Amino acid sequence: MKKFRQLSIWMTGLLIAGSIQAQETPKWMRYSAISPDGKTIVFTYKGDIYKVASSGGTATPLTMHEAHDFMPVWSKDGKSIAFASDRYGNFDIFTIGIQGGEAKRVTYHSANEYPYEFSTDGKNILFGSARMDMASNRQYPTGSMPELYSVPVGGGRPVQVLTTPAEDVKLNKDGSKMLYHDKKGGENVWRKHHTSAITRDIWIYDTKADQHTKITSFAGEDRNPIFTDNDQAFFYLSEESGSYNIHKMKLAGGKSEQLTQFKKHPVRFLSSANDGTLCFGYDGEIYTMSAGGKPQKVNVQILSDARTNSERLIRVTSGGGISVSPNGKEVAFIFRGEVFVTSVEGGITKRITNTPGQEVGVQFSPDGKSLIYAAERNNKWSIHETKMVRSDEMYFYASTLLKESDVLNNNNDNTQPNYSPDGKELAFIENRDNLRIYNLATKQSRTILNKDQLFGWTENDQYFTWSPDGKWLLFDYALPGSAVGEVGLVSADGKTIVNLTESGFNDFRPKWIMNGKAMLWMSNRDGLRAASMSGGGQSDAYAMFFTQQGFDQFRLSKEEYTLMKEMDENKAKADTSKKKEAKKDSVYFDWDGLAQRKVKLTIHSSSMGDALVSKDGETLYYLARFERGMNLWTTNLRTRETKMLVPLNAGFASMTWDKDQKYIFISSDGGVTRLDPNSTKQDRVSINGEMMINSDIEKQAMLDHVWRRTKKTFYTKTMHGVDWDSYKPDYDKYISSIGNNYEFSEMLSELLGELNVSHSGSSYAVFNPNGDATASLGIFIDASHTGNGVKIEEVIIGGPLDKAGMNVKKGTIIESIDGETILPNRDLAHYLNRKSGKPVLLVLLEGNTRRELTVKPVSQGEENGLLYRRWVKRNADEVDKLSNGQLGYVHIPGMNDGAFRTTYEEIMGKFFHKKGIVVDTRNNGGGDLVADLATFLSGKQFMNYTNDVRSNGFEPNFRWTKPVVSIANEGNYSDGHCYAYMIKDQKIGKLVGAPVPGTCTFAAWASLMDTGIRWGAPTVGVQGNNGKYLENWQTEPDVLVLNSPEQVKKGVDQQLEAAVKTILQEIK
Repeated sequence: MKKFRQLSIWMTGLLIAGSIQAQETPKWMRYSAISPDGKTIVFTYKGDIYKVASSGGTATPLTMHEAHDFMPVWSKDGKSIAFASDRYGNFDIFTIGIQGGEAKRVTYHSANEYPYEFSTDGKNILFGSARMDMASNRQYPTGSMPELYSVPVGGGRPVQVLTTPAEDVKLNKDGSKMLYHDKKGGENVWRKHHTSAITRDIWIYDTKADQHTKITSFAGEDRNPIFTDNDQAFFYLSEESGSYNIHKMKLAGGKSEQLTQFKKHPVRFLSSANDGTLCFGYDGEIYTMSAGGKPQKVNVQILSDARTNSERLIRVTSGGGISVSPNGKEVAFIFRGEVFVTSVEGGITKRITNTPGQEVGVQFSPDGKSLIYAAERNNKWSIHETKMVRSDEMYFYASTLLKESDVLNNNNDNTQPNYSPDGKELAFIENRDNLRIYNLATKQSRTILNKDQLFGWTENDQYFTWSPDGKWLLFDYALPGSAVGEVGLVSADGKTIVNLTESGFNDFRPKWIMNGKAMLWMSNRDGLRAASMSGGGQSDAYAMFFTQQGFDQFRLSKEEYTLMKEMDENKAKADTSKKKEAKKDSVYFDWDGLAQRKVKLTIHSSSMGDALVSKDGETLYYLARFERGMNLWTTNLRTRETKMLVPLNAGFASMTWDKDQKYIFISSDGGVTRLDPNSTKQDRVSINGEMMINSDIEKQAMLDHVWRRTKKTFYTKTMHGVDWDSYKPDYDKYISSIGNNYEFSEMLSELLGELNVSHSGSSYAVFNPNGDATASLGIFIDASHTGNGVKIEEVIIGGPLDKAGMNVKKGTIIESIDGETILPNRDLAHYLNRKSGKPVLLVLLEGNTRRELTVKPVSQGEENGLLYRRWVKRNADEVDKLSNGQLGYVHIPGMNDGAFRTTYEEIMGKFFHKKGIVVDTRNNGGGDLVADLATFLSGKQFMNYTNDVRSNGFEPNFRWTKPVVSIANEGNYSDGHCYAYMIKDQKIGKLVGAPVPGTCTFAAWASLMDTGIRWGAPTVGVQGNNGKYLENWQTEPDVLVLNSPEQVKKGVDQQLEAAVKTILQEIK
């Protein structure tokens, strides 16, 4: 009996231990919300919604779905919640009972939709989405500026409540007033510490008076308001104290009262119970605070099994960054940050590395017995080599035992290893902008290039290549102060550095050809250039011959070359001396006249991807895109005969020779092909591997990478005053509580947000081929219509219903779509899901007459284009009317060549004879055009082509020489801010509108592994002539005008009106 009792105790202990092991202490609980009665808190954890007692304890899941469920909002009676979930490809609104059960879908549009609040009677849900503005709305049409909607709890047709952005909406007790924070542009929502025009403010909306009133005036972030004190005051989150804390303010405004004193991390996700108990998140955990009390952490435990395995097997069927073995039988490549080798024939693929961090830049050694690569480990880059252990194994893909060893592993960042042709030395990049040579025997290194010749935008982005004799290297030359690249030559001892191209155009990617007798490179010197100097252009392939003899031979005609070869062959046969000519260095330079021995090899410019020249120098192979995808072309360099050799239709491609230059290996869109250029025979190199990954370990490695790269490459060493090192352990602890890439990306945005910098943060996107895709009929709908069908308020010009002979008018009712009656309790998106580009049958009711009409709806993206063109035309028409035909109007949406061409066409064409021009740059998303616009808009006439009768032109005839007024707002970003700064700095007319946040900085976006996560932090800033960075240096307009929500809704553009008034004063 005693023995049995001991066994029972032992078994009970095991069960308890097992329970403890399965119990998690979560460190990344987000979107917490307390119930109206204050007894329960719901929150998001690992992509599911959980509930827990507000006093703490073990949390239980409300949802358990593979989708990402987040942003829970309580119903007024506390019996259910609404939340957002991407179960159908985008985020829709769902509801679920607080006791669990099946989640019910409420909204159906393919635009993301996020819940904010239940109506006071509990029958509707207020949510935000960028579906479509009201027809009268004068706001710039963009997805970053959502509208506010109301939808019945059980689903139905949403009704637009506000046509201007209002987020985190909360209603007072009788529903007559609405607190919200605004949104003025697309800046990263998790950015912290910034004080600029784009930061959020708290507003109150009087639903009866249709009146918006801004309450807060702090220049930084105020958000997440909640009514309190019988609707006479409100709680909210503010950075007024330097970090997000809970504040309180009277509804009439005035001085705020800070209620919490958190320092390092932000307070997030503020909610309130009916008794005034507050709930919020801090440092990944949940807190409550009673009225007049202090914050109390809610101790939460989660006892649940993982929804998915942390370890999972991934198929490897593609790769990039290829290297071909010297024997031509193996190809090394990178997939998801690991090195693999696959056989050229047979489809045998072997994983070479297995580390949490990433490996890049793999290369076979000249003897094919080892692989070298750079690896990101221990928060730095180091260079490693892997060899086969067993001497009887000839190929990596078939090897059993491998051994990795350090080659360069020190305190520096060592990247981009490249063996010399004899394998005795290794060229590599040290600390981003130093090219060094490492002798493998002596273990000594020497610097041959430094920051005076190289510039690292991020990491692993330099280009250099050894000469066949190992005595020289070609490289991409970054001249200090120059924005274009040249081709440079450096001796292996670093004593000779030559700029070979000296063109002032963009010259790049040089390669040694013809055994070192010449080089091949690409340049935009002769290509079709963009209308804007900064807009890029097409490229060509060029060759430079290092000796006069080689150049002369290249210029021989086909007949002359054939005769020369015959003479050489006869001479060789007649020579009976049997003496071998002394071997000369394969690379020799006739320095005199070198610059004149350049020749363009391509006969047509294109968007080029890569280029090669055959061993005998007779044939050029190049990857080019003329219209859609990239294809392989060839040119006979004697006859100039050019043809497409292989149609690839690739989005991206590169290529390399095998050692003997018999085969071309093409890497395109993740696949590898071996091509015999003589026969054009293609053999697909099969990649058939697998890899096991641990998601937690991989996420930790990606976090390490983001933190380290940001620290090493941030554009200013000050790190904006942030103790960057101190944040690393804080964010490390979150990793085990991150459930999916949405959460991981959000965590990265929080981390990067500490830097208070633009062009920063993280995003995650995944394409669901089976997801919802709402099509558009190209109409505005009359919201006042009740009953079946939808009533047309306006047919958008150029849309599906604006075709010849259709004659669809305002007031027409669309009764049904494809035979289904459009019911008033059903979302219109139901009827248009996945019907873009497909024939759709409409039944139209026009008065008492019905008729059928077949149309093809367009995608949301196409509709956005139609709405933009409508917005521009509306503005242009108003400028013409307000100025009595004296002024023209252009809008510049982005800083690219297409926008410049449109701007030039409009101003120098349609508006050439106008007295002035209104240049609208509101919500300009950036690019690189500011210098072109500065030149174009600042013209001063100095010459007139004329006779006694009339002028026939002037100089400068390609620049605008009349008055200009510019409009900008809080949504101008990147080069959009650069433009506003330029207008003020160069005094090119007046700047009208809102202050423009300081975001004139260069982006450095990058992808993480193959996860769908895109992140960035700027590595290059922009300074004014006073040496001050423009980042966080806001540009103030000459004429300050803020468009009010009420006027925007009514169709009034106050900023546009002010701009016209301003310039008219100048041209009188």
